[in-house]
Amino acid sequence: MKKVALYTLGCKLNYSESSTIGRMFEQKGYAKVAFNESPDIFIINTCSVTDNADKKCRKIVREAQAINPNGYVAIIGCYAQLKPEEIANIPGVDAVLGAAEKFRLLDLIDDFKKDPTQIKTSGQVFVSDIESPLEYHTSYSLNDRTRTFLKVQDGCDYPCSYCTIPLARGKSRSDSIEKIVEAAKEIAAQDVKEIVLTGVNIGDYGLIGGERKHSFLDLVKALDEVEGIERFRISSIEPNLLSNEIIDFVAQSKRFVPHFHIPLQSGSPEILRLMKRRYKRDLYIDRVARIKSVMPDCCIGVDVIVGHPGESHAFFLETYNFLNELDISYLHVFSYSERPNTHAVDIQPKVSKKDKNERSKMLHILSDKKKRHFYQTQLATSHDVLWEDDLNDGQMHGWTENYVRVRAQYDPLLINSTMRIQIADFADTHLMEVEEILPEIVSH
Repeated sequence: MKKVALYTLGCKLNYSESSTIGRMFEQKGYAKVAFNESPDIFIINTCSVTDNADKKCRKIVREAQAINPNGYVAIIGCYAQLKPEEIANIPGVDAVLGAAEKFRLLDLIDDFKKDPTQIKTSGQVFVSDIESPLEYHTSYSLNDRTRTFLKVQDGCDYPCSYCTIPLARGKSRSDSIEKIVEAAKEIAAQDVKEIVLTGVNIGDYGLIGGERKHSFLDLVKALDEVEGIERFRISSIEPNLLSNEIIDFVAQSKRFVPHFHIPLQSGSPEILRLMKRRYKRDLYIDRVARIKSVMPDCCIGVDVIVGHPGESHAFFLETYNFLNELDISYLHVFSYSERPNTHAVDIQPKVSKKDKNERSKMLHILSDKKKRHFYQTQLATSHDVLWEDDLNDGQMHGWTENYVRVRAQYDPLLINSTMRIQIADFADTHLMEVEEILPEIVSH
């Protein structure tokens, strides 16, 4: 029995696809093993969001060769679609597969036998034009992490100035509600309690064969009826696609939790324009206000980019002050990374690395402040916590429905169960102590 290992870089979407590809190998009789267990085949799923994709890919290929010099190395993912020839010339790489080919790698590659002449030649390339119609492959992670990532949408039709994802994943597309509900039921049968919905632009869900057949709200309503899953969490949704109807439904739903992650990217109107974002600051303010009006304890996360070309110090301060005044819970801060074939490459002036680092540091400090304030509001409140298989110094950890991380004394009976708890105090900036575990177990 040949052994295969998968290594995943990047987003939740990549994790869902890697896990699905891993199960495809298992169904064909391969044994899925850890990267360091001398596999016969290494599948490396890459990301292209930052400019160090090349360095990361090369490093992982070197590690694979050190573990098993005769192991077959295949590269998939966004970076593989964008730079296939470049990757194929990395010593040790046997094959590169693009967005349309990665789910067909078991058909395209014959027996995964390493070519002894590959040291002198480049690896095979299986990459189609991203403009060609792409199939949709429903994917989900399983047994890799406590919660499951379920892919509900792929690709993107938004040409944001800084982003290569449309070039790497193609046009927005989805699967039918029926098939996604079927996947959720399959996950429920594995005793998974929480599903995180993921995609490139999940608010744009519903495009099938280039035609809009459903809306994201339609999908949310259907998934809310799936028995066996206790929680659905929306991973990230564009503010212009997060409608009041979605917010109001989540507020009264049976299974969708009070947690939204809403990309902002900039609080400066001028930088939003340069980024080609599809909303203005007032809309973002309205979305946050609406959420807090119907779900006061809702956790709201925000993506923000510092150092986009054209971002002066004054424009950055507009972002800082805007975020400081918003009732949000935490930030994910990214430093702008120049990507070939994007509009932002031609925008001037550029922002120095020093300025980007300083701005990033300021926003990370602000994020800590926001999270501490949000956690402070949760003291002495009761919540349902899903406990993870996570032991550290006699303590176990879990997440409340509104995304507060808590800890309690380890008890193996609690793993993968949901219990009602009361939050007592801070353990540190990003962790809360449980005062008591209330008598009832919500579920096992």
